[in-house]
Amino acid sequence: MAELVTGEAVALDIRVARLASRGCAVLLDLLFQLVIMNILIVGVSMATAGADDAWTTGLSLACVVAVIVGYPCAFETLSRGRTLGKLAAGLRVVADDGGPIRFRQALVRALAGFIEFWTLYSAPALIASLCSKRGKRLGDLFAGTIVIQERVPSSVFGPVAVMPPQLAGWARTLELSMLSDELAMTARQYLSRFWELRPDVRDSLGQRIADQVAAVVSPPPPGRVRPEILLSAILAERRRREEWRLAQRRAARLRRLGQTGQPPGAAPAPVPAMAMAGGPPVAPVPQGPPMPPPFSAPGPGQPRFLPPQNYGAGPYQGVLPQGPPPGPPQGQYPTGQYPVPPQRP
Repeated sequence: MAELVTGEAVALDIRVARLASRGCAVLLDLLFQLVIMNILIVGVSMATAGADDAWTTGLSLACVVAVIVGYPCAFETLSRGRTLGKLAAGLRVVADDGGPIRFRQALVRALAGFIEFWTLYSAPALIASLCSKRGKRLGDLFAGTIVIQERVPSSVFGPVAVMPPQLAGWARTLELSMLSDELAMTARQYLSRFWELRPDVRDSLGQRIADQVAAVVSPPPPGRVRPEILLSAILAERRRREEWRLAQRRAARLRRLGQTGQPPGAAPAPVPAMAMAGGPPVAPVPQGPPMPPPFSAPGPGQPRFLPPQNYGAGPYQGVLPQGPPPGPPQGQYPTGQYPVPPQRP
């Protein structure tokens, strides 16, 4: 998982591409480049059949350079970080801050790729990717870019943190400047794996994370709140503020570029004589709880941890079917023990 931007909604939903997927994309791009290069060289040879050998050699060399350097540079600039190989593998090149790649960065990556892939047979790219925590090759280090994975499971984009209605008013008054990205990532990972933990581990770990988060935010929560509800409210409010900040930056950038959203020649909208101050108050819209992650099948001899039945006011209330759990009746096993599934012969 990449830490590219400051907000919980953006930074934690971006996954860095791994070496295997990047290798497949590079092989596809090299194959496409070789095909295009052979077609251009054959076309140049046929077009300059009666010309001087120096003229044929110069055109052939220009075609080779255009394919090796121009192919990745043009595709990554025009398609916002995707070549044909990356498109097939579901990858995209972005800047280190999560923004779209620029022409200068694409050109630096293409020039470095000529040395890495065509001259030294991918050895520098492989060594740099293995030594980098984000899997960067030399071209990414020089250009300040990173390759991310776009095709991820649909559950990743689900709302991990939702706003509990009883804490919506308190969350809007929070001071979140001291909440670091690392601590927010820890809280989000805890919520995403909430149902994969044992009840005793889940409660103790959640309380410890909630105490760390509550120590850096203010004002304190009203009354005693369960840790997962508290963390969900804080992360949902942090995501809402970051989305608003990104929307303001985009609007300011459009204003600087002169893009007002109106077609050319359209008359400006009339200015009303009276308007309500801020508009009518809008009540917070309650959001449904997120779907919990799927449970993994226990291995032979491993305990099967069941979710608590009739869970109270947690963020996942009502998601799982209510009723007695399958298997032996409750009370048959002592506290802290769980039924062991039978082993297959």
